[in-house]
Amino acid sequence: MRFMFFICFISIQYNSTSQIRMNETTKTNPKRFLIANTTTGVVSVSSLIGLHQLWYRKESQESFHFFDDSRNWMQMDKLGHSMSAYKLTKTMVDVYRWSGLSPQKSRLLSASIAIGYMSTIEIMDGFSSDWGFSLSDMGANLIGSGWFLFQEKYFSKQIFQPNFSFHPTQFSDIRPEVLGNTLLESVLKDYNGQSYWICFSPGNLGVSTWPKWLMLSFGHSINGRLKGNSNEYLGYESSREFLFSLDLDLTELNVKSKFLNSLFEIINCIKIPFPTLIYNTGDFKVSPVYF
Repeated sequence: MRFMFFICFISIQYNSTSQIRMNETTKTNPKRFLIANTTTGVVSVSSLIGLHQLWYRKESQESFHFFDDSRNWMQMDKLGHSMSAYKLTKTMVDVYRWSGLSPQKSRLLSASIAIGYMSTIEIMDGFSSDWGFSLSDMGANLIGSGWFLFQEKYFSKQIFQPNFSFHPTQFSDIRPEVLGNTLLESVLKDYNGQSYWICFSPGNLGVSTWPKWLMLSFGHSINGRLKGNSNEYLGYESSREFLFSLDLDLTELNVKSKFLNSLFEIINCIKIPFPTLIYNTGDFKVSPVYF
């Protein structure tokens, strides 16, 4: 569910990134700054209201409380939090750089917006009887935004990029009320089908013979997890999977089309299927095409 907010914000990515490269200004443009703030406010508030109406309003409420879910789902949800905070921070930096705000101010403001947005969701969780305010979720949010800021400060480029992939599993059929009744719900809820990756190109680390658009990818997934806090449930035992594969950085391709460049910026968070080496409980296997 936490990954859903990224979908809410991705709709503004096209309009911002399609103009940034050509129209970035050297000083703050008041009109653009107003547009950026207004759009951010409207999308943030409307998405939070929609989330409350579709999700929290149906759940029982109680006084604010904390909830320790640090061991649930083998930390897959924490990876989702980190990636979501990273991507939201990156998107907002693009928006505020388009408005002419300086790089440093854009980064700090964007990270603040990202953390503030996700903190609001955590606060709503804090009043839910079934959940609570999760300190580990907040920690993951901070890591995601911090990872973006760290790379901007020390590399001036996002060399190590988090990416996401998904494949349907049998487990959503076993517990559809938890892992999703539909494909879209399963993408959001079935951690067994989700994979989170860190991708980078050796070409961005000084290896001149390596193309910058070809990345090495290290991923993490789980298998057989049917209940958040239980390693074994309904006869299924859960395990971690460690992945190694390749990926493409579409933004490094020499494409002249503004539309394609903007499209590549949007979908560049999705891991492109490649042959993948999988390590699980002492065994290696190779998937010819891993989603």
